Amino acid sequence: MPVTGQRVVRRALGRRLTRLRTASGMSRRDVVEARLGISEPTLHRIETGKVPVTGANVRALCWLYNADQSITDALADLALGTSQQEWWDASPVIPEWFKLYVGLEASASRMFGYDGEIVPGELQTPEYARAIFGAEQPADSEMAERHINLRMQRQKTLFARTPAVRLVTVLGEGALIRPVGGEQVMKGQIEHLRRLSTQDAVDIRVLPFTVGAHAAMAGAFRILEFDDPDDPDVVYLESHVGALYLEEQVEVDEYRRVFDLITRDSVPVAEFA
Repeated sequence: MPVTGQRVVRRALGRRLTRLRTASGMSRRDVVEARLGISEPTLHRIETGKVPVTGANVRALCWLYNADQSITDALADLALGTSQQEWWDASPVIPEWFKLYVGLEASASRMFGYDGEIVPGELQTPEYARAIFGAEQPADSEMAERHINLRMQRQKTLFARTPAVRLVTVLGEGALIRPVGGEQVMKGQIEHLRRLSTQDAVDIRVLPFTVGAHAAMAGAFRILEFDDPDDPDVVYLESHVGALYLEEQVEVDEYRRVFDLITRDSVPVAEFA
């Protein structure tokens, strides 16, 4: 799948440029000493996907690294996307730390997630989302509606993709029995989950309380996988004030192991009473 969104393009381009520099045997200090007009802090931000990159800088770096013309042209074209915004990039409602996730979600080929207490945003009904935001920000209904509209837009984008993204979600039983918004809201939310689970690419499961202790008791997480080998798989961990993105292979593999264990103990949402 093509990368989507400026933050994801920056991330992909930064990895490719880092790989070229490493293959050339050069350090960041060596690049600075080549007097390309790129400082070491700027190079660090380019390689870690923190800033837009000009085609001229990409071509200069590729020249320094002795990259061939086809690679140079491809990376220079990729640089154009490092400043192009998607709808989530321009939104003042979405926190900066979450915008990278939205871009990654829009590019992922497969998504695996566990939530023990809440139905995740991509699976929520508007009524359920409204109850969640009302609990977090009870005095700001206007802001809540803006968040809900953006959440619904995110869902529409996700489920309209072709080919469809493979989505597997394990929910703790607590996420389905807590009466968020009241009995009717929860009834509608569970029916929505059951409808979504009939899609070929969607698998929604429930981890019953009767399982007892389980491997994911440390908390919620998402695993995003990408077909592009230059875009590594990511584990996403979220808090109230920020997020952590894990990319080391050993870290991703550990979360895959945990997800496999809880999936084994879960049941399809359609079978959950």
